[in-house]
Amino acid sequence: MIGERLKRARAAAGLSMQALGDQVGVSSNMIKKYEHDQSMPSSGVLIRLSKALSVRAEYFFRPTKVELSGIEYRKRSSTPKATLKRIEADVLDQAERWQELINLWPEYPVQAFTVPGGLAPQVDALEQIDALADQVRAEWDLGLSPIPDLIDVLESRGILVIITDVDAQAKFDGLQATVAGQPVVVVSANWPGDRQRFTLAHELGYLLLHDRLAGTLDEEKACNRFASSLLVPASAIRQQLGEKRHMLEMRELYLLKTEYGLSMQGCLYRAADLGIIPQNVRERLFMVFVKQGWRKQEPGQPYRQESTRLFQQLVYRALGEGILSESKAAELLGMTVFQFHQARKLELLDAVAHQ
Repeated sequence: MIGERLKRARAAAGLSMQALGDQVGVSSNMIKKYEHDQSMPSSGVLIRLSKALSVRAEYFFRPTKVELSGIEYRKRSSTPKATLKRIEADVLDQAERWQELINLWPEYPVQAFTVPGGLAPQVDALEQIDALADQVRAEWDLGLSPIPDLIDVLESRGILVIITDVDAQAKFDGLQATVAGQPVVVVSANWPGDRQRFTLAHELGYLLLHDRLAGTLDEEKACNRFASSLLVPASAIRQQLGEKRHMLEMRELYLLKTEYGLSMQGCLYRAADLGIIPQNVRERLFMVFVKQGWRKQEPGQPYRQESTRLFQQLVYRALGEGILSESKAAELLGMTVFQFHQARKLELLDAVAHQ
């Protein structure tokens, strides 16, 4: 029955029963009956529901159903509950398509997530997190250079990354959860790349540090320290700024941001955490950010956003291997078959190139 899926799609669209009923030409009470599986919409109503909710009709009959467990939000306290419900509905829809794709493969070609070996069983001080982040880099063969594509790193290690564009007001950063035993990290599409990268690294920190932290440590601060440590290793920032400084130039922070993908404010705090600058210098420079309005938008072009390509790659790979049909591939990608034919033949790319 379609009730649960209809309820979820309505939440994702941010529509009341009355608003949805008005759009499809039925009463709010009938929408309620559909959602409680007390009545089944006709084919005509189903088509109108699909259009109103911006989903394909196949969505209502998708065989795979998943649940998010262990949800941990990284959000502003002002994020409305209605927005969080829409985000969860969007994430569940994307996670279901992921799980359906995974289930189609006889042998899924991406390794399962495993915690890097050799990590300290307990972390007693924030300073220890720098070494732990370096261990993760070493275990994953990342070296000490800037990480150009953090999403690619996480996905190649079995962490499902979902980008949601539901929160137009940009009050949501991300969340970490589990789907069918697979860790999932969700980030907002409405933040610049440096903010996305910090959230991705922060959620990885939560995944790795959970149950390792001494009771005296604040988990949020520990995950923040891990995120900045992973993005900008201690040895790298010391090489850039020196061991000890009495003051920093704003241009130095800007150059660090453009190279490592950590915000200027993040680089400032990183320098203070490592003792490169005294805390009073950090506070003085932080006030410059406040006065210049840089806390909300830092100077210069925003750092490029990250994107996920793995899902599309695996859909086309499965098509090439004969694991799924064109119509199934189109459904998983949220396209019509005609749109999929265009995309498959690269016609859409040619159209953009000639504009």
